[in-house]
Amino acid sequence: MAITASMVKELRERTAAGMMDCKKALAETNGDMEAAIDLMRTSGAAKAAKKSGRIAAEGLVKVNTTGDGKTATILEVNSETDFVTKGDTFIGFVDALGALALKTTPADIDAFLAETMENGDSLEKAREDIVSSTGENVTIRRVKTVTVGDNGVIGVYKHGERIAVLTVLEGGDEDLAKDIAMHIAASKPECVSEDELSADILEREKAIFVEQARESGKPDNIIEKMIGGRMKKFINEVTLEGQAFVKDPDTTVAALLKSNNATIKSFIRFEVGEGIEKKEENFADEVMAQVKGG
Repeated sequence: MAITASMVKELRERTAAGMMDCKKALAETNGDMEAAIDLMRTSGAAKAAKKSGRIAAEGLVKVNTTGDGKTATILEVNSETDFVTKGDTFIGFVDALGALALKTTPADIDAFLAETMENGDSLEKAREDIVSSTGENVTIRRVKTVTVGDNGVIGVYKHGERIAVLTVLEGGDEDLAKDIAMHIAASKPECVSEDELSADILEREKAIFVEQARESGKPDNIIEKMIGGRMKKFINEVTLEGQAFVKDPDTTVAALLKSNNATIKSFIRFEVGEGIEKKEENFADEVMAQVKGG
């Protein structure tokens, strides 16, 4: 059966695959449109499996909130390159996942991955389709949901498309909650307060300070006094409440909250690719490998 341009066009519209892939699938199925779609789905799954080992450290973050502002979800979806994140296909996929997250309010990524898309596809099937369309590994990395009661306030701040923060306040208002979220985006605190810092972190920092002081030749009694001040400074630097507020460095976040009769219960900060070890590529070597068929 002759494969016409209109058939290729229809298959491209239905699968979002490349023209040559569509033409090849139609040829292999003798022009049977549904069989061609099934074939491409099968090959797409195979391609996705092959690409699943590639490092995906670029991507987008997405935040969605309910109309009453009492529930919000935050999501990260990764790709291999920043170029893909600017395409309508990838953006549409992330938007759809964001809407699904707000609808299902998953507790964690495992719960979310068990959901189905609006068209009935599993999230894995939808992911495989995006991998096929973009030619890159795509991962749905993490998602969180926050919900507050009558006196709770959720703050939302996004810095571009790569950093997103949710804050949960008791008291205060949305402007304050957003200001705190903006501060967190810029200052990257480890946790809310000293009580939440792990003993391991504190002991590690103390050991470093002690070693530095001993190398300077200070006696033990002086070192002990120095350590107290340095540890206090360190705690203020890594805890949200101890940090100087970015919009007014003369006041701490703790003081800002107190002056507004508010307390911060928790925060979530997502930055695209954080914690993912990126593979360093030599561009010339990569091109040569492709030339050689590597």
